[in-house]
Amino acid sequence: MTAVKIHAFADSESLARRIGGLLKAPIATASVHRFPDGETLVRAKLPVDREAVVVRSLHDPNAKLIEVLLLGDALRRAGAKRVTLVSPYLPYMRQDKVFHRGEPLSQQVLARLLGASFDRIITLEAHLHRTENLADVFAIPAHSIPAASAIADWIRAQNYPYFAVIGPDSESTQMVSAIAKLSALPCAVGRKHRLADRNVEIQLSQKLSTKGAIVVDDIASSGHTLATIVRALRSRRIAPVDVIVAHALFERGAISLIRDAGARKIISCNSITHPTNRIDIAPLLADALRSMTR
Repeated sequence: MTAVKIHAFADSESLARRIGGLLKAPIATASVHRFPDGETLVRAKLPVDREAVVVRSLHDPNAKLIEVLLLGDALRRAGAKRVTLVSPYLPYMRQDKVFHRGEPLSQQVLARLLGASFDRIITLEAHLHRTENLADVFAIPAHSIPAASAIADWIRAQNYPYFAVIGPDSESTQMVSAIAKLSALPCAVGRKHRLADRNVEIQLSQKLSTKGAIVVDDIASSGHTLATIVRALRSRRIAPVDVIVAHALFERGAISLIRDAGARKIISCNSITHPTNRIDIAPLLADALRSMTR
């Protein structure tokens, strides 16, 4: 593997160190200075190697995106010949179409910005809707790493007997099917009808002959979708019901909402730092970097 140096921000240092440890790569934390007018000065820690990797999840993107772009530029000006962005959570991927006149095509705006500053992008479970592959979004090499193997490893370690893996909607089918296959468990997917941002209906048409359920989704923010599917399962006398999400974007009150619906455990990957983190994705990201820098 080509020698690489990993650059992080203070809020991404923990994951960066996990990745660096697996790759035996040095870690440098960039400094950030904020001026009174709100502008930001980012300084890369020197020296800079020819192969540089920036690690930062871009949840709360409007606060973090400019700093990531500035660090990419700083690394290149300091001597990096190739700069890779590892952003376990990649924002603005769902807006892949102009639904109403006057709206932006956010997915392409972000792709142009990141594509101008980085040579490659690695993320986890990109939240794509109509676009099938992340590589179709970017003009640079872009890879969305499935979380299924890491989640299945965790499920197998818990020894879930007589459980099924459940997805809340058709968009979760691929992820749920892969996890179920790797976990040797049955699976089912609900049909979701979104009435509003915080109002959804979910139907489970399949007859489930299972004691308990593991509900899996890629992203959780308000918690309403997960709470709805948990209630639907509990109404069928399926219990316990545990919840696993790849990206824990939980807003205030979301965890309580899901627990009040009847969830026993709420587990997440560490793509976004959250108290529910139990599943380490660093090995997946390290493997992706290793294969790209041979």
